[in-house]
Amino acid sequence: MDDKSLVAAAFEARTHAYTPYSHWAVGAALLCSDGTVYRGCNIENAAYTPSNCAERTAFFHAIYDGHRDFAAIAVVGGPEGREATDYCAPCGVCRQVMREFCSLDDFRIVLGKSDGEMRTYTLRELLPESFGPENLA
Repeated sequence: MDDKSLVAAAFEARTHAYTPYSHWAVGAALLCSDGTVYRGCNIENAAYTPSNCAERTAFFHAIYDGHRDFAAIAVVGGPEGREATDYCAPCGVCRQVMREFCSLDDFRIVLGKSDGEMRTYTLRELLPESFGPENLA
């Protein structure tokens, strides 16, 4: 799957977001190395802390299904009910979840906007000097 199609899948996922408090809808599409795509949206909670980001929703579903090898994730977000006119990067918690399962140099994070523009980063670029499983050896 190319990046444009992955971003389109993230936009579709964004339509499922549950955001009654922030009104900030995010969608993610996670590409597994075997070509499987998992979508996720952010899901808020009145207690705030139990809320879940779109990226982690996608990862947790994929992991539940037995996937552990990931190639890329597309993330899009913006005010609910409006087009995403700016880039929406993963939060620190989501970056750390990616770090648990993804290669710092090979995993791609694609940020998309409604106008079709995209920016692509490696996990290392978005999470420099990271802490991972090997640090607990």
